Amino acid sequence: MKNKNKAVWGARFNNATSKIFEKIGASIDIDKRLFEEDIFGSIVHTQMLVKQKIINKKRGNKIIGGLKKIREEIRKNKFNFNKKYEDIHQNVEKRLFAIIGEDAGYLHIARSRNDQVITDFKLWIKKASKQIIKNLNDLIRSFLKKSEGNIQTIMPGFTHLKNAQPISFAHYLLAYVEMFKRDKKRFTSNINYIDECPLGAGALAGTSYKIDRNFTSKKLGFKKPTNNSIDSVSDRDFAIDFLSSASICAMHISRFAEELIIWNSDIFKLIKLNDKMLTGSSMMPQKKNPDPAELIRGRAGKNFGSLQAMLTTMKGLPLSYYKDMQEDKALVFNSYDTLLE
Repeated sequence: MKNKNKAVWGARFNNATSKIFEKIGASIDIDKRLFEEDIFGSIVHTQMLVKQKIINKKRGNKIIGGLKKIREEIRKNKFNFNKKYEDIHQNVEKRLFAIIGEDAGYLHIARSRNDQVITDFKLWIKKASKQIIKNLNDLIRSFLKKSEGNIQTIMPGFTHLKNAQPISFAHYLLAYVEMFKRDKKRFTSNINYIDECPLGAGALAGTSYKIDRNFTSKKLGFKKPTNNSIDSVSDRDFAIDFLSSASICAMHISRFAEELIIWNSDIFKLIKLNDKMLTGSSMMPQKKNPDPAELIRGRAGKNFGSLQAMLTTMKGLPLSYYKDMQEDKALVFNSYDTLLE
């Protein structure tokens, strides 16, 4: 019987995947954001295969050249992502076959999509965490600058939203600086905690090829390889840590937004927000509403939801890899995008 399934895993399947499941199973709309990490990981993996004499140098250079061409195509928006190929890994691989021919098949030696995707994902989260730290530094500088000009500005300090003690507005702002510093520490700690390379773990039990995991780990910017192959492909703690840190950071920003809303209210009248931070009403012309601050407060809930969704997804999964884990990237990407907004 002729094999009608052309997926990379379809050799022993007699029929093609149903169109409905093909649509459900495709993750390319989400994980195409990992293209830089995916291609970087494939280049380093190829270099390792050459170093270990698993493939020859000529073939390795051919593969690397094709991967770099694909990377440029994606960067220039000239790449056609296809849901038929499920994910970023297969989309890249199919294009590589089109560019260099059958030699593309050697790229996936000693590697599974299981260890490939978690390597991509760890690299992306490291990069995202560094960007958030940079943004937090900018935010801290803004608060410090505002504090310097308001050391002598006296305002009421509140407990239970009732006047408690007089405080300096600068002292109040510096309280948020401390919160943002803790956020920085959390993301920095996550980067250190995530700094183990899972590539080489294979589907769950490694490979019989004599690979050099220390080489790939160093080349990819990790401190060392992971210790246990089963844990390597089933671990999503690093994603939960990222979502937790993003949620706490969003909570801090939400608290500040809430105070701006309260202080700007007609009852408190402690501050007057600039018109740039306000919108009007379609019915009541006297209104100036702090919609941006309210949206910041509201969107923090999206981050909390992503964290809870990830915990709920993972709580019932035996070892090692399951397709449920495919949902992790959408949650992390959404949380990152929301926080940066």
